[in-house]
Amino acid sequence: MGIELWDLKPPDGAVKKKRRVGRGPGSGRGKTAGKGTKGQKSRSGGAKGPGFEGGQMPIIRRLPKKGFSNPFKKVYDVVNVSRLNRFNDGDVITPEVLKKSRLISGKYPVKILGNGELEKSLEVHAHKFSKSAEKKITEKGGKVKVL
Repeated sequence: MGIELWDLKPPDGAVKKKRRVGRGPGSGRGKTAGKGTKGQKSRSGGAKGPGFEGGQMPIIRRLPKKGFSNPFKKVYDVVNVSRLNRFNDGDVITPEVLKKSRLISGKYPVKILGNGELEKSLEVHAHKFSKSAEKKITEKGGKVKVL
């Protein structure tokens, strides 16, 4: 009939038994259960967390706080006009096209920036344009559409 679900088991030697400590002197790991004798580390909950420096003021608290993260910051996927030269004359460039050609991640709105030269006439659809990008696209006979 073959292997059934209840016949499945890991191969021999793949599963180790858990070491049971503190189960009497005959086990070889009784009494102190492999923790040595006395001291903070032998107690339950005795390991201090990362960043504990023996009671002195930890470095993370000695150094000043720095910086600020603006929770309202608008993040864009940016593309320079020079990167648009890979497309053919008259193409319509949308965020979907840019994502397919791996120029953007597709997670954020798209902003076109004016770095570099544009050699083709394109119709570009994006969420935002810099003034220089808009100028370069329209000068080449292309169109700009804000989504």
